[in-house]
Amino acid sequence: MTTTNKNSAISVMNERHSVRKYTQYEMPQADLQAILEATITAPSSWNLQHWKFLVIQSDAQKEKLLPIAYNQQQVVDSSVTIAILGDLEANHNAEKVYGEVVNKGYMTPEVKEMLTGQIHGAYTNDQFARDEAVMNSSLAAMQLMLAAKDLGYDTVPMGGFDRAAFKKEFNVPERYIPVMLISVGKAAAEAHGTLRLPLDEVVAYETF
Repeated sequence: MTTTNKNSAISVMNERHSVRKYTQYEMPQADLQAILEATITAPSSWNLQHWKFLVIQSDAQKEKLLPIAYNQQQVVDSSVTIAILGDLEANHNAEKVYGEVVNKGYMTPEVKEMLTGQIHGAYTNDQFARDEAVMNSSLAAMQLMLAAKDLGYDTVPMGGFDRAAFKKEFNVPERYIPVMLISVGKAAAEAHGTLRLPLDEVVAYETF
């Protein structure tokens, strides 16, 4: 029988629930920094790191976000709300990412040129760029929520918000698309119970 210890990653996953009621708690900047530093260790296609994070923590900015997020109260009650943005032009990160790898001797210049050529070729397809932006920034989003839980914070991801209004109000460059909002803070009430479908309804082995 498989067992997990209290501090294991699986334990953190099992303890994480979406919380919508928060106490007024000022998160120490060191905790926010630790959560974000853990977040950016997430995997990404070609290691292009297709994400940008807009942290909204001042009362004034929270009030601006509230109607855009359809008046979901956690936006103002939580410590911070972090907008997860996907990078539509992540191919422009390739030179920096692979240039450093070459400088450290982990890759030859020839392999770098081949890879960057493949990347820029793939990014001529707008749908590909969008799919990659959403997929990879979502990997980071899940990592953010787990990191927050490990440090004693609760979270709730939100897809319900006016993306066009968000981009306008917060001056988001065209390069980035809003994927979700995540409120982070200290719970004022436990998350309500949820149902998880049994494995035999969601897992297939080898083929359907």
